[in-house]
Amino acid sequence: MTTLELAPPRARVVRARPRWLSLSLRALLPALLVVGWWAGTASGAISPRVIAGPSAVWSAFTELGRSGQLWDFATASFGRAAAGVAVGVAIGLTLGLASGLSSLGEELLDSTLQIVRAVPFLALVPLFIAWFGIDEGYKIALIAVATVAPMYAYTYLGVRNVDRKIVEAARSFGLTGPRLVGEVIIPSALPGILMALRVCLSISITALIAAEQVGTREGVGYLVTLAQEYNRTDYMVLCVVLYALLGLVFDVLVRLVERFAMPWRKQVAIR
Repeated sequence: MTTLELAPPRARVVRARPRWLSLSLRALLPALLVVGWWAGTASGAISPRVIAGPSAVWSAFTELGRSGQLWDFATASFGRAAAGVAVGVAIGLTLGLASGLSSLGEELLDSTLQIVRAVPFLALVPLFIAWFGIDEGYKIALIAVATVAPMYAYTYLGVRNVDRKIVEAARSFGLTGPRLVGEVIIPSALPGILMALRVCLSISITALIAAEQVGTREGVGYLVTLAQEYNRTDYMVLCVVLYALLGLVFDVLVRLVERFAMPWRKQVAIR
């Protein structure tokens, strides 16, 4: 009978990439897309009527920047998105905790929230206009409703997936009630909650686009409307870029929260 020889264990040291290399890799694909876009428009393969080239978009950017409208429109859209997300996340987080922590809360809330999650928020636009008019209240309410359901779902699952052994161990040390929730359950469910926040911020961009198409005199959505009326493809592409930058700002904010709230998470990935 042959005997198997086990190899001695080797220590696995994870070496982080240099900061400049990590940033370069993140920017590689967007840079290639921009180069392809520039090459297609410069060679004439892509008509300016289909999509404006980078130089035309840059000219539109500088034009709006000099007039001050670009900053006004961007801050107005950011303010609406931030206010709507704050309301929606607060409601969804509260309902998710109530449903995840209590069987009674689940019985009272879960079926109703699942119905709300199944209804496309864009279908509520005419109804919200009838209720709130076309002022800021309508826009914030639409963004809030769009973000409540995903925040609830991820928070509920995060709380329910907390290891029961951890909870029982905390109780054996005397943690109960709000301290148990705040010091054990919420930190354990934090990955799911932060993923919910990331999803909510992404959905808020879609809701913002829909909200700013009606009754808006300030914001990126108003700029989209003007671009459609005057058939300015350079303005249209610029609006897409602005929405993308807004999403990038939201993603950076979530990453900062993750870095400070869960410093151990970057060591989990297999690199």
